[in-house]
Amino acid sequence: MSTPFPFTAVVGQDDLRLALLLNAVSPAVGGVLVRGEKGTAKSTAVRALSALMPEVDVVAGCRFSCAPAAPDPACPDGPHEVGAGVQRPARMVELPVGASEDRLVGALDIERALAEGVKAFEPGLLADAHRGILYVDEVNLLHDHLVDLLLDAAAMGASYVEREGVSVRHAARFLLVGTMNPEEGELRPQLLDRFGLTVEVAASREPDQRVEVVRRRLAYDDDPDGFAARWSDEETSVRARIVAARKLLPSVVLGDGALRQIAATCAAFEVDGMRADIVMARTATTLAAWAGRTEVLAEDVRQAALLALPHRRRRNPFDAPGLDEDKLDETLEEFGSGEGSGGSNDSGDEDPDPDGPDGGGGQPPQEGPDSGDDGSGESSGEVPAQGEPSESGQAPSPGAGEQAPVRAAEPFRTKVLSVPGLGEGAAGRRSRARTEHGRTTGARRPQGALTKLHLAATVQAAAPHQRARGRSGPGLVVRRDDLRQATREGREGNLVLFVVDASGSMAARQRMSAVKGAVLSLLLDAYQRRDKVGLVTFRGSTGEVALPPTSSVDAAAVRLESLPTGGRTPLAAGLLRAHDVLRVERLRDPARRALVVLVTDGRATGGPEPVALAGRAARLFAADGVASVVVDCESGPVRLGLAGQLAGELGGTAVTLDELRADSIAGLVRDVQGNSRRAA
Repeated sequence: MSTPFPFTAVVGQDDLRLALLLNAVSPAVGGVLVRGEKGTAKSTAVRALSALMPEVDVVAGCRFSCAPAAPDPACPDGPHEVGAGVQRPARMVELPVGASEDRLVGALDIERALAEGVKAFEPGLLADAHRGILYVDEVNLLHDHLVDLLLDAAAMGASYVEREGVSVRHAARFLLVGTMNPEEGELRPQLLDRFGLTVEVAASREPDQRVEVVRRRLAYDDDPDGFAARWSDEETSVRARIVAARKLLPSVVLGDGALRQIAATCAAFEVDGMRADIVMARTATTLAAWAGRTEVLAEDVRQAALLALPHRRRRNPFDAPGLDEDKLDETLEEFGSGEGSGGSNDSGDEDPDPDGPDGGGGQPPQEGPDSGDDGSGESSGEVPAQGEPSESGQAPSPGAGEQAPVRAAEPFRTKVLSVPGLGEGAAGRRSRARTEHGRTTGARRPQGALTKLHLAATVQAAAPHQRARGRSGPGLVVRRDDLRQATREGREGNLVLFVVDASGSMAARQRMSAVKGAVLSLLLDAYQRRDKVGLVTFRGSTGEVALPPTSSVDAAAVRLESLPTGGRTPLAAGLLRAHDVLRVERLRDPARRALVVLVTDGRATGGPEPVALAGRAARLFAADGVASVVVDCESGPVRLGLAGQLAGELGGTAVTLDELRADSIAGLVRDVQGNSRRAA
């Protein structure tokens, strides 16, 4: 096993290290969600934490890590006698994004259970992580059914496996740590709330700090053991401080004044439920213990709020998490007890190293003015058309034909658009698909490991052979060939590719605002249904990929908001660019089916025979069987019906902006499916 990078050698990232250390002191804080761009030492810091965790006492030979002083009475390996155990290092178990359900919760030997009535159980990752760390890299990409299992285990502190009347239960209490890149999609609110703390990380913009990061990484890569040895004293010191804080924690007093500040802060930021109050209280007491104090101060409450509330405050799906620190300070001051708040001198001198690499229980460390120039550049995602000026704050030249972006109208609830037929794509909430979860629709022979037994079909397959197999007892003689896998039908996520007309014919401010509001509404729907989304725009002379297919729906919303308009209407170019995007995406993810949402008034200008070219481009989608919807944006007393004609060429259906609302298009999905079948 390779030597891990030392935790104390991580440069910067003070909030991240502090949040991890607080959970090492008190796992009851509830875990950490680390959000940030790639290459910011998220995984490195989490993996390094396991080396600092104190060893745990376990019952010898128990696969479920029972504590010898209080063994689990329902342990599948039990019952255990109370007594001395053995010590082992705390485990850090990694849950891969593509793990199966059986790998997470464990698996029963169905064949032995049916034939012999024996509960032969192979523990999964939840059992391995008991009394340790469960780490999920890219947790926002975890499949929904695994998220549900994690939620259940985190809520109950136990894992339950139920298969055809055979039940196994074991304890599963672990420190849940997840990392994610928000650009790849957000996390389900239910799982988000299960993380006690959240931390935003970003690469430093300070050259000296970046130089030190590179210097340490190169030194580690050249000699991991030697590099770790140079940091062994610091690692030992932090490990001892964790042990000392754990011993001090039961003596920490959370006074009524601090409790009042916690309650007032949670109320001021309108968090849902009471979990935020509890997590803040636990975090504040742990901060005090980490600082070597037995009294919770206002600075502990403030730091606890900055770690525990950003992901819990009420916000729209596309809003970034965060807290208004001025509002936080006003609330703490208004409800402060007035005694010792703000950090008195007598307690501050006791902190062994308030400014050290492991942080302290006070104001969060600041890394300079990096909030406004982090290079995210969402608003610069649009590439100006040829001959147009760049977006520099100056008005575009009259010859460019470009109008400034307009704000989207208020979003609304849309009717469900789905892809016809039965797919086999990634789990989601949009179109019908064969999935591991859902209602049982039939049975088949298993291909590989059996995961979902169809009991009736298995018994039916085994019954005719019982006499030939010499059955003599009450058990059913079952062979491997008799087992039948249940086939189930659920829902899948799709690729929703938006193709938006941004030409001059759409540029009326009120009209474009309504168009953006409609697309934003569909993006909200895609966010809720776990879809990938892409955005293609066309204006001037070309079609452009404003956003390649991604799980980050909020990135699409940002690009849509900054979308400029003006120029000719190269409809054929936009359709061909969208067709090319789908071709590439089919190579990357062939199981994910696409739904094209074309937002246009149907007009086509520029070049020879623009309408005929657009028709030929549209028929490419129909030939490939791609489901499509045309959102007709034509307005005015005289309507040409061009969008409807285009929908016919696509083999899809056309709806107006008004018909897109949930209460106006009850038959839309049926129309999409019907038109697609006729085109086929």
